[in-house]
Amino acid sequence: MFTRSLAIIAAIAALIGAVAFVATRQLREAAPVPAAQAAAPAKAAVPTASETPKTSAPAPLESLDPDAYTIKSILPIDGPMKMGDYHWDESAAPKTGTLVVTVDLAAQVLSVFRDGHEIGAAAILFGADAKPTPLGVYPITQKDADHVSNLYDAPMPYMLRLTNDGVAVHASEVAEGYMTHGCIGVPLPFAKKLFNVAKLGDKVIITRGETLSVGEPVKAI
Repeated sequence: MFTRSLAIIAAIAALIGAVAFVATRQLREAAPVPAAQAAAPAKAAVPTASETPKTSAPAPLESLDPDAYTIKSILPIDGPMKMGDYHWDESAAPKTGTLVVTVDLAAQVLSVFRDGHEIGAAAILFGADAKPTPLGVYPITQKDADHVSNLYDAPMPYMLRLTNDGVAVHASEVAEGYMTHGCIGVPLPFAKKLFNVAKLGDKVIITRGETLSVGEPVKAI
């Protein structure tokens, strides 16, 4: 059910007019939301970060540093990743450099890169049905380690806000049968690590995976 390919993802989010660039490893060959998730509405109430109805447009990558956006190394993950799996290892990366978070909805995976070196990867939850996770390039606009959604009265630990209308990366129970209302859910220990390295303004790039050769600079199509 799960497969993995080590590739740089680059896709055009045509519906919202933004170019999205993603480097990641693929998890699934099947549709991004399994039937088991769609058939489990009682487990689908994973909160979003939104407290306002305003919709935010994705932020473009106005200038690309080819060196910073070229994948130089990936984590040596053996075998397929399963729901709830995550990996974190900063040993191959410099302590400073451009941080890019990439999300591939087709693969159901989030990767974290510093100066082109992958330091983290996790299987994720995302939004489907009436609350899909949008494609695009989004800066982190708010960090709140103890955020509670006032829409759902539910905790959203280590929240990184992407849009004003409710899309965020945050800790969640990442398991079969769950989905979000547009957010990107990651395992709690991984969410804490990501929260600690991410800064306001860092880009989160969400796409649905087209692949390029490993080692090529990420560039506009």
